Amino acid sequence: MADYHVFDPAPEGTPPSNFVHLHVHSDYSLLDGCSKIDALVAKAKSMNMSALALTDHGNMFGALNFEKLCHVNGINPIVGEEFYVAYGSHKEQNLIPYGRNGKHGKYFHLILLCKNQTGYKNMSWLSSIAFTEGMYFKPRIDFELLEKYHEGLICCSACIQGEIPQLLMNGLDEEAYQVAAKYRDLFGKDNYYIEIQNHGLADQIEVAPKLIKLARDLGIGLVLTNDVHYTNKEDAEAQNALVAIGHKKLLKDTPPMGGPEWYLKSESEMKKVLGGIQGVDEGVIKEAMENTMKIASMCDLTIHQYSTPELKGTLPRFELPKEFQKHEDYTQNQDDYMRHIVEEGLRKRYPEITKEIRMRCEYELGIIFSMGFSGYFLIVWEFINWSKSTYDNIHNKPKHYIPIGPGRGSGAGSLVAYSMGITDIDPFRFKLIFERFLNPERVSMPDFDIDMDFDFRQEIIQHTRDLYGDSQVGHIVTFGTLKPKNVIADVGRILDIPLSDVNMLKKCVPDSPKAKLKDCFNEPTEKMPDGGQLIPYKDDPRFTKLFELAKKLEGCIRNTGLHASGMVIGLTALPDWAPVFAITDADGKMKTAVQYTMDIIEPCGLVKFDYLGLKTLSLIRYTEDIINSHLPEGAKPINTREIPEDDKETFDMFSRGETVAIFQFESPGMQKWMKALQPNCLDDLVAMNALYRPGPMSYIPNFVEGKKDPAKINYPDPCLEGILKETYGIMVYQEQVMQVSQKIAGFSLGGADMLRRAMGKKKPEVLMGKKKEFVEGALKEGFTTKHAEDIFEIMIPFAGYGFNKSHAAAYTVLAYRTGWLKCHYPAEFMAANLTNEITTTDGLPFYIEEARKMGVAVDAPDVNRSDINFDVVEGRIVFGLRGIKGMGTGAAAAIVKERKDNGPFTSFMNFLERCLKLRDSGTDEETGEKRAPKQLVNKKAIEVLIQTGGFDHLDQNRATLLKNYEAAIAYEEKILAEASYGQVSLFADTGIKEFADFKFEQVEEMPKMALLNMEKELIGCFVSGHPLDDWRNVIEKCSSINSQNIMRYGKIALAEKAAQAENGERRRSKNNGTTYIAIGMINGIRTIMTKKGEPMAFAKLDDMNGSIDVTFFPKTWAQLKDTIQNETVYAFRGSVDMGTPEMPRETPSLVVNSIEDINSLQQRSISEVHIQLEPGFDKVKEISQLKDIIFGEQGMGNCIVFFHLDNINGRNYIVKANGQLNVSHSEDFLSQLKDLPNVVEVWTN
Repeated sequence: MADYHVFDPAPEGTPPSNFVHLHVHSDYSLLDGCSKIDALVAKAKSMNMSALALTDHGNMFGALNFEKLCHVNGINPIVGEEFYVAYGSHKEQNLIPYGRNGKHGKYFHLILLCKNQTGYKNMSWLSSIAFTEGMYFKPRIDFELLEKYHEGLICCSACIQGEIPQLLMNGLDEEAYQVAAKYRDLFGKDNYYIEIQNHGLADQIEVAPKLIKLARDLGIGLVLTNDVHYTNKEDAEAQNALVAIGHKKLLKDTPPMGGPEWYLKSESEMKKVLGGIQGVDEGVIKEAMENTMKIASMCDLTIHQYSTPELKGTLPRFELPKEFQKHEDYTQNQDDYMRHIVEEGLRKRYPEITKEIRMRCEYELGIIFSMGFSGYFLIVWEFINWSKSTYDNIHNKPKHYIPIGPGRGSGAGSLVAYSMGITDIDPFRFKLIFERFLNPERVSMPDFDIDMDFDFRQEIIQHTRDLYGDSQVGHIVTFGTLKPKNVIADVGRILDIPLSDVNMLKKCVPDSPKAKLKDCFNEPTEKMPDGGQLIPYKDDPRFTKLFELAKKLEGCIRNTGLHASGMVIGLTALPDWAPVFAITDADGKMKTAVQYTMDIIEPCGLVKFDYLGLKTLSLIRYTEDIINSHLPEGAKPINTREIPEDDKETFDMFSRGETVAIFQFESPGMQKWMKALQPNCLDDLVAMNALYRPGPMSYIPNFVEGKKDPAKINYPDPCLEGILKETYGIMVYQEQVMQVSQKIAGFSLGGADMLRRAMGKKKPEVLMGKKKEFVEGALKEGFTTKHAEDIFEIMIPFAGYGFNKSHAAAYTVLAYRTGWLKCHYPAEFMAANLTNEITTTDGLPFYIEEARKMGVAVDAPDVNRSDINFDVVEGRIVFGLRGIKGMGTGAAAAIVKERKDNGPFTSFMNFLERCLKLRDSGTDEETGEKRAPKQLVNKKAIEVLIQTGGFDHLDQNRATLLKNYEAAIAYEEKILAEASYGQVSLFADTGIKEFADFKFEQVEEMPKMALLNMEKELIGCFVSGHPLDDWRNVIEKCSSINSQNIMRYGKIALAEKAAQAENGERRRSKNNGTTYIAIGMINGIRTIMTKKGEPMAFAKLDDMNGSIDVTFFPKTWAQLKDTIQNETVYAFRGSVDMGTPEMPRETPSLVVNSIEDINSLQQRSISEVHIQLEPGFDKVKEISQLKDIIFGEQGMGNCIVFFHLDNINGRNYIVKANGQLNVSHSEDFLSQLKDLPNVVEVWTN
């Protein structure tokens, strides 16, 4: 549950307010209100107001937070909504048939306020139905719905957009009286009010007397409201700016709301708003203000908050088999069925159920049953079990197994979960602790995070919807806010500030998610070392208004979204528990979600379930599919869930650091540590997975040293060897902290988990209490006070950044499975990686190059060899047809099926003859309705197949096919058309062809570069060849910078500039002084004119793995412009530019100084060896190793050594070694350096 701030009380002597605001919008009104709920409640409290309403436009997004915040601040919360009401039925898209100046509105406004829990539930249903059934520009309700859901609600006629003011303003007085009477009769005289407002609008002043008369005539009470859209008067322009952002207009083109009066006014200010309006007297004002207090007194709502024990009663009812419905107590029935599943699972998991297993199982079941959580376990078990055993009724066969992850988070520590098949790692094998998941001493809902195959996530969610009903299952809302970079961009746009200036300011904002605009205007601090970067522009008149508005709008809610994995399942329909809304997702499909965020939804009675799509599971499935599709008949399919955990070849591969594309182990740093560690068991990998992250990473050298030399392991106490032996004396896991607490201080594991949590939060007052408890317990176990205190202090940092062993073990099992596949089936594994990237293409060049480094060839698309996805044919990867832009999955599948059913295509015309006639089923996938069957392989699909080489192995070259394909298609379609009419050929049975063979107009094939460029355009990379193939050796030998490492050197350049500035040095140039060689193909040259009128240029330099931005400043461009051409290979010498510390670039650029002759580079005399060390490199052992290797090479050559050191006391350095230390640049020497764990990069110049 969220924490709510208690604000300062009203200043002493402030009288209680006799007015309550009942018409208030916050930033949850989505770009139509700039008040934060905190600010509204704080101001209301400062004015001694006893109550406050929240009535956001068309939603209840902020209701629960508002209600809780008001309660903790002693204010009566009035939860409401300003609804949109349809003219006629909410299901019909009707315009209002009347309006001023010919303008016809789409809906009216209406204020509803909750009196009690009944009203809240009815409002929840109204808000939900408006989204799910009534969406037409806005979510709408109608009078028929109000008749059904009006109980417990107070209704007010709303602003001038309300139906009654609109009728009166359009001269339809009789209709206005009829509508008002209808609402009065529905809600009751004491629950329906006519609102009067005055913000200085002519329409408000005009209609107010008519509203007063109508109220008097019909015996309806008047209520005074201010249509609050911002908290303070001075926020008026910020509100207008927010509206401009929402409407995507310039601020100057956005009409103001009619004066700065739409704020949270005091009682005295509200008394004056109706002054001067015809028909308004003291009696009207008195009545309208008193009625605000009357309404507030009728509202008494506390939205029920379920405690964790109560949540078991709000879980959806899990349907049990009839044989397990013996007891009247349904919970007892659930417990019995769960025990049945557990017992069956235990027998499958363990050949022998030992006493230890039995005791652990009974212990866990006892806790689960006592907490009432068997229903939760059964719900999770059901959709996992369904995923693993789905059946395809259409084709009457088992569907493909939907992979579920072995576990995630602390749930993997449960034996019961393991026996049920919820998790797939043995808690005994990995010594996992159940109490880390469910603590009997701290009752909280269990929380299984379930990883599932990314491609089938929606299918599993749909199964859940089918099982419990659409109305009971929903997503969870998230809110996008105007973060510092966003708000600068949005405000800059509405103020029409040049984009270049806006981008410059955005780059001054730290990338930290915790960064605030105020940090950019304050000097850097320890918590925000990148702060202060906007200080130079603080007084710049160009940006004064931008900064003023941006500071006020920062943090305002901009849009809604869906939580990436969270779903809720209700005992009954979701609106019984929380309002829902509808949103269109990235796939264009409408989805429903609860209107409250994840952190507050569970206490509403809705339990969250996490459905996490994991691409690694898709990768494993793709790999297994490829392997198994090529196995001989009768061979046992490969199943990575059954592989041995001690495969020597796999561990040898890890030990060589060949972990590219292996889940969790693919980073360059991890590759080096694998070489240093030489892992030979799964436990080593689990520990490294836990250690390789900020904080514990500094202990990796100790871990490696402990494995290599057990004599150097140091235990805090000898009795802890049994706990820490597997991690060589280091507390790697949170579970070890718990076990140490148990061993030293006699804590129960539940109590130890409480201690671990307290240590992690690092609250001094809590820590002191826990330390006292720990020391007292240790004394009872026979330890001294000093020794106990020392161990406690050792535990604190590990508790803070120690890793959850259950999670580390589960994810390492996944990593090991991917490693085993890479080791034993490298081609299939890399083909699967490419399939995982097939829809984005961004990662294709990297994986294709990696496959080639592994000795696996990758071939272009081929209609006779390609599958839908990437496949392996005779040891070579063949490009998947689905990966071609413009192809489509339907066309790809149709081509592959036709080839498999009827044999290879023999020619281009044979392909057309067989594929042009292919049609789909003629059934709409979403509606199931019949329609005319669509052609599957169309002209576009054929064109892109030609361009990417799909027909290269048939009878015609690409140029000839591109020249003739349209005519060939027309020819073949004519034949098909005549055949479809059932015409009888005059030449039948004569042996004479009715249609002469199609004749191709032969064209000479295009140049290789043109063919490759077509490929790259359509499949995102070069496949049949690479323009740089002939240069591969020289690139690898002579390049010192490339697309994979330029970002690292950019950060070094930025740090050097910062150091220069700190030392008061005059910057030598716009870029860093260190120069590098980059070799690649130049593309996309574009020139601009500088402010001085000098031409300069920008371009892309493509290498084997990606591309680099290159910059040519005027002087260099003047020298090189006549030499440089697109699609030509060059070797550039230059320095890396990341901008300045004040204005860093998002991506680095190579600033070109000169062109190097490539042929000469191969023969060049190398004079420098550069060694980039890891940040904070200061371990004596690693320094000693580096020293030994370098001094062992002394005198073997003429190269000077340079060390690049980052983050040494917050500074970065380049250190030149003693000039007498001359080394060679032999491959063996450089390889030894690269293999050192703390060496990031080695290059020569």
